[in-house]
Amino acid sequence: MDSTPHGAAITAEALGVKGPRGWVFRDVDVAAPPGSLVALEGPSGSGRTCLLLTLTGRMRPTSGRAEVGGLPLPGRMAAVRRTSALAHVPGVAELDPALTVAEHLRERGLLQRRFGGPPLTWLRPRAGRDAARARTDTALAATGLDLTALPKGAATVVRELERLDALRLSLALALIGRPRLIAVDDTDLKLPDAEREQAWALLRSLTGAGTSVLAVCSQAPPGALVVPTAPDARRPTARTTPARDTAGHGRKGATDALAETGRA
Repeated sequence: MDSTPHGAAITAEALGVKGPRGWVFRDVDVAAPPGSLVALEGPSGSGRTCLLLTLTGRMRPTSGRAEVGGLPLPGRMAAVRRTSALAHVPGVAELDPALTVAEHLRERGLLQRRFGGPPLTWLRPRAGRDAARARTDTALAATGLDLTALPKGAATVVRELERLDALRLSLALALIGRPRLIAVDDTDLKLPDAEREQAWALLRSLTGAGTSVLAVCSQAPPGALVVPTAPDARRPTARTTPARDTAGHGRKGATDALAETGRA
C-alpha cells in the first residue's frame, strides 16, 4: 500500500468568520491545487491565523464555503482535522519549552500508535514501535533536523533550540501522522533573511514530496500561491489568489472568534 502523502486541494469562495467584535476576515477566495505552498499574507491582526484555523477544520466559518481535499467545510470539519496537521500555531499547537526533543518525538510516536496506527500494532508492540521509529526517522529526514547537531543531541530542551530548528521539529512532529495538509503560523517571524529563505525552502520541499502547506506570513516568498488578508491587498499577479475585503481585530479578535465558533 502506498504510504506517500498526497496533498489536499484547497478551495474557498466568499469565506468569512465573524466574532463578537465583528468580522475577523471575510470574502476570501482560494483556489490551490494539491501540493501547493499557500501563503496567507498580511500584517498581524488581519485575520490570517483564523483563516488558517478555518481551512484546517479548527474554526467554523460564518459565511461562504470551502473544500479541503474534497471535504466540504463546515460540514466535514472533523474529517479535515484528521487529514491536516498544525505544525506551529501559538496558543493552539506549539512545542513545550520544558520538554526535550526526544520527549516530544516519543510522545508524538505514542499518540500516532494509539490513534493513527492500525489496531494490530497494539497486538504486536514491537512491530508498532518499529513502525513509529520508521515514521519518525522519515519525518526528521524530510525536515533536515539532525539530532546529532543539536547542543545536547536529542536531550536538548526546546527552549535551547534555535528558532529554525524549533520549526523543523514542529514540522517533523506534524509529518509523523502523514497529513495531506500542514499549517504553520508566523513562518517568517523574527527570522533573519538567510534563515527565512531556509524556512521557505523547507516548506517548498514538503510540497515537492506531496504535502500541501498553509503558511501564515507577513511577506510571501516568490512562487507561493498568495492569499492576502489585508483589506487593501490587491495584487493581480500570476502568483496571487484574489481575496476581497478582509478585516482583522488583532489577537483579541482571533480569541473571541475562536470562542464564538468553537475550536477542536
